[in-house]
Amino acid sequence: MKASPIEQKELLRLQALDIRLQQVDHQTRALAQHAELTALAGTADKTRMNLTTLHGEVEDVRLELNRIESDVEVVEKRIKRDDERLQTTSSVKDVQALDTELAALRKRLLALEEIEIAVMERLEERESAVAVVEAERDALAARVEETETSRDADLATLHRQLEELRRDRAVIAGTIAPDLASLYEKLFVSGHGNAAALLRQRTCSGCTITLTGSDLESVRSSGRRGAVLPGLWCDPCAHGGVRNLIL
Repeated sequence: MKASPIEQKELLRLQALDIRLQQVDHQTRALAQHAELTALAGTADKTRMNLTTLHGEVEDVRLELNRIESDVEVVEKRIKRDDERLQTTSSVKDVQALDTELAALRKRLLALEEIEIAVMERLEERESAVAVVEAERDALAARVEETETSRDADLATLHRQLEELRRDRAVIAGTIAPDLASLYEKLFVSGHGNAAALLRQRTCSGCTITLTGSDLESVRSSGRRGAVLPGLWCDPCAHGGVRNLIL
């Protein structure tokens, strides 16, 4: 199989494009925003859990406050009822009993009102805590939206580059003989993205190693550069698990 000077040049251009494609594809997966969004998602989960807990605490305190308010209402109604009875009774015994009961009710009411104030303060504290966490949640959501917008913009740019590179690659690949193109593609897969390398001043651009005399003799004995034969590989590249066409 023989590669003309033009095909050699196109093979190297194809390799350069493939390397660039790999780089840009890696950039799409390695954008800083991906890691940031992952971290923000973790923080958002913790914030949601915290908010759920706080909402539960607020609900518990509100239920407690409702019970106390109900108790206060019951005591106030009893006080009102006894006051009305006290105004209408003429029995000394009833008056004494009602006075005793009213004193106990007023003491109970005072205690309930103190408890009510304490519970209301606790409710205010819990609601303030909820407001703080909700503000954190909203700020986090805004940050996520901003980061997603930045990520999407960068991805759009990179995807445009990928489209242009793939279009250029298709044009270049179309200028190479099918057999040679097939060999290149096979090497590209087995070499994990490396298939062709330029030999310049005894140095292989694939592995950046300067070939020894025996390495060069191996190239010469395979035929002049450009004649792509089964043995025409860079030995140092091959030792590293990659077989590069030497051009």
